[in-house]
Amino acid sequence: MGSSLTCAGVVWALLSFLCAAASCVGFFMPYWLLGSQMGKPVSFGTFRRCSYPVRDEVHQATVMLEQCGRYASFQGIPSLEWRICTVVTGVGCGLLLLVSLTALMGCCVSDLISRTIGRVAGGIQFVGGSCEIGWAFYCTGAGAAAAMMLCTWMACFAGKRKKQYPY
Repeated sequence: MGSSLTCAGVVWALLSFLCAAASCVGFFMPYWLLGSQMGKPVSFGTFRRCSYPVRDEVHQATVMLEQCGRYASFQGIPSLEWRICTVVTGVGCGLLLLVSLTALMGCCVSDLISRTIGRVAGGIQFVGGSCEIGWAFYCTGAGAAAAMMLCTWMACFAGKRKKQYPY
């Protein structure tokens, strides 16, 4: 079983996977924005939140629910912009994962990734990494930035050149 990647291509595949993992971890964590409310630490991400106020109907008061959870529905996400961010960032993370897993398979399967496929994959990484928004924001942003710059450049050198056989 041969590889369809050059040495630069193997580094690209591994780096692509690390960037995709960092972006996905940041996307799923509820630590994009940090603050406090009613004396309690509060944080939330694109579709998860920690320590949020709820209405206690028995005591007719607002209390802080100190746990992390998802919004009850997509419409429960606070604003239209935040919903759009959730969708766009999720699609971007999905694209980064798709490219990185394909690149990793290229380490084991010969003729999977040509120079053209590598360049197309780099373009997909650029599109998938160009959207980003505590530490989860920086994790998502760093993964996206690395995918946009370094992985896109390295993808151009990932595939082996076809051998020219004189006939």
